[in-house]
Amino acid sequence: MRASSSSIRALGTILHRFATATTTALFKSHFSSVPSPYSYHSRYGRIWKRFSSASPSSSNLWNSQLHLYNEYYEPCSSVRKIWTFSPLCMGRRACKIADRKGAQNLKKMKLYSKIGKEVVSAVKKGGTNPVSNTVLAGVIEKAKELDVPREIVERNIKKASDKGQEAFIEKAYEVYGFGGVGFVVEVSTDKVNRSVAAIREVVKDCGGKMADSGSVVFRFRRARIVNVKVSDADKDQLLEIALDAGAEDVIEPPDNEDDSEEDQSERCYKIVSSPEGYSGILSKLRDEGISFEPDSGYELLPITPIEVDDEAMALNKELMSELLALNDVDAVYMDQK
Repeated sequence: MRASSSSIRALGTILHRFATATTTALFKSHFSSVPSPYSYHSRYGRIWKRFSSASPSSSNLWNSQLHLYNEYYEPCSSVRKIWTFSPLCMGRRACKIADRKGAQNLKKMKLYSKIGKEVVSAVKKGGTNPVSNTVLAGVIEKAKELDVPREIVERNIKKASDKGQEAFIEKAYEVYGFGGVGFVVEVSTDKVNRSVAAIREVVKDCGGKMADSGSVVFRFRRARIVNVKVSDADKDQLLEIALDAGAEDVIEPPDNEDDSEEDQSERCYKIVSSPEGYSGILSKLRDEGISFEPDSGYELLPITPIEVDDEAMALNKELMSELLALNDVDAVYMDQK
C-alpha cells in the first residue's frame, strides 16, 4: 500500500510538470507572432509576468490578444516591482538635522510640561484667579516670557480644578552612569511611586545604577542661565556686556569642526548668573539689542566636568535621552565634559 501511494505521488508530479510545460509551450506558440511588451515564463506551475523592451506601437495589438489568454489560463498572481528611482539615503548631515530638530522639540515639550505642572500646583495652593493668587500670576508671566502658548496655561488651570487631580511634587533622583559620570534627574509628579518605578526601569535597562541621596548632587551648583546664540552676538562683546552686568561666567559652546554652518548657528553661549543678578543681565542684553533665551528656572552646572572615552560618552547620552523621554522627568543633568 505504501509503495502504491509513492508511485501515485511520483506519477502525479510527472504529469504536473508535463502539463505545465505543455501549457507554456502552447502559450508561446500561440502568441509568438504578436510583439509583446511583456515576457512570460513558468515557475512552480504559475505564469509570472516581466517587462521586456518591446516597442510601444505593438501594445494595442498585444492587448487585443491578451484577453484570449486570460480566458484559459490563470492570471498573474505576482508582479515584480521595478523601481525607477534610487532609494533615498539619509546622510550624516540629514541625521544631524533630524537629531537637532528632535532635541529642540523635546526641549520645547519639556518646557510646556514643566510650566503646566507649575500652573496646576499654583492653582491648587491659591485658586484660579491670578489677581488674588500671586504665585499663579508669576507663573503666567513666566510663561509669557518663555513664549509658552496661552492654551497650555488655560488647559492646566482647568485641569487643576478637577477633583481627581492631585498636586505635583518635585523630587530629585541621583544616578551613576558610565565612566564615573553622575546624573541628577529632576522630577515633578503627582504619583511618586510611578515616577520612581519608571526611572529605575530605564536606569536598569541602560546599564546604569541608582545612587543614594546626596551621592551625586554635591558635584553640581545651582545657577540661573541665559542662552545667547553664537550667531546673535560677538564673543568679546558678549563677554564684556555680561561681566559688566554682574554675570559670574560665560561658558562657550564646544567647537566641532565637522558641524555645518547651520549647526554652528544653533550653538549657544551660556551666561551664568546668580539669582540676584539675573534680571539685571536680561535688562542689559535688551538695551544692547542682543537676542537671548531666558531659562525656565534654575539649572545645575557641573563643578568639575568628567572627561570619558567615546564609548562611555555615547552610553551616557543614551541614558540621558531615555530619562528625558519619561513624562514625569523635567530635566536631567550630568557632569560629563
